[in-house]
Amino acid sequence: MAVREVIQTGDEFLRRKCRNVTKFDESLWALLKDLHDTVKAENGAGLAAPQIGVDLRVVVIDVEEGYYEFINPVIVYKKGEQTGAEGCLSVRGKQGTVTRPQKVKVVFRDRKGKKHTVTAEGFFARACCHETDHLDGILYTDIAIDVYDLEDEGK
Repeated sequence: MAVREVIQTGDEFLRRKCRNVTKFDESLWALLKDLHDTVKAENGAGLAAPQIGVDLRVVVIDVEEGYYEFINPVIVYKKGEQTGAEGCLSVRGKQGTVTRPQKVKVVFRDRKGKKHTVTAEGFFARACCHETDHLDGILYTDIAIDVYDLEDEGK
């Protein structure tokens, strides 16, 4: 379909609590394709619909464990803790240190509306938390221990 422009921090759209998806149709499938094309073009690990200006609870995640499409995702279980570097396609040129759960369980719908559950660990769990936060208007910079410019990292 299309690579879409990624909204940047400072745009109030990123602070919205998104609406649940109620129609599992061709327009949703087109949105999923655009999210997929955009995250690939940006070389990212995940992308949420509000990051491209769409007020829906839709996320794509592309990690070592595979490519996932989460519609109306809810994290129902968290265990453990991991602290590490995190970046975001909507916060260009910065990175931060964020503490997330080591393991999460996510309940979600697929593109046809069927309910699923997935358990994620490590980086996959981090990506699930990061992307679902976007659906509630939360950026990693809101919960980071510190945030720094990537340009300053090598100095």
